[in-house]
Amino acid sequence: MCGRYALFRWPPALTALPGFPADQQPHWNIAPGAHVLMVRHEAGQRHAASARWGLTPPWLTDWSRTPAQARAETLADQPMFREAFRQRRCLLPANGFYEWRGAVRKRPYWLTHETSPLYFAAIWEAYPVEGHTYLSVAVVTQAAADQRRPLLLDEAGQEAWLAADTSPSELQALLARPPLAMRERVLANLVNDPKLDAPECLTPA
Repeated sequence: MCGRYALFRWPPALTALPGFPADQQPHWNIAPGAHVLMVRHEAGQRHAASARWGLTPPWLTDWSRTPAQARAETLADQPMFREAFRQRRCLLPANGFYEWRGAVRKRPYWLTHETSPLYFAAIWEAYPVEGHTYLSVAVVTQAAADQRRPLLLDEAGQEAWLAADTSPSELQALLARPPLAMRERVLANLVNDPKLDAPECLTPA
């Protein structure tokens, strides 16, 4: 399951988007509950914003239950996700993500792709708190061997995912895409510490 990822480098085109946070910082160890960079359509154009990783619909009262992931196979049917899937789709840029593997002692792996940044398919919700409206997101995941990985979208897939007029059948085709072949390397255990947010997270084993 995609429980951690990194965004420490981004292209000028992303920085130039309306709404790109002026205080955006590089991060090597992003975990659920953190504030993340999201991209969505507003009036048909890409806009950036900061959002909390953990989907928080406005009707939710138990904030200990804010899912960070949404399964592609059930996204259209689950009450928690289906309205956001229909109306509030977004992207999360990333340089790569982490997986932990092993039956006895799990080791961290860093996964990335020749295309950078990567763009995860995601959904968003707005939630009010004391007169302010905040944004929240969940990453869409798909099965990959015995793991769950973010659904990664190429440029055409990104545009289709963000567009308000994309048909349900086109969206389902995106959800059913086979996982991309990833570059990977095994890491030292430094990234296991969720408080460490530095380049050392990517130290090879």
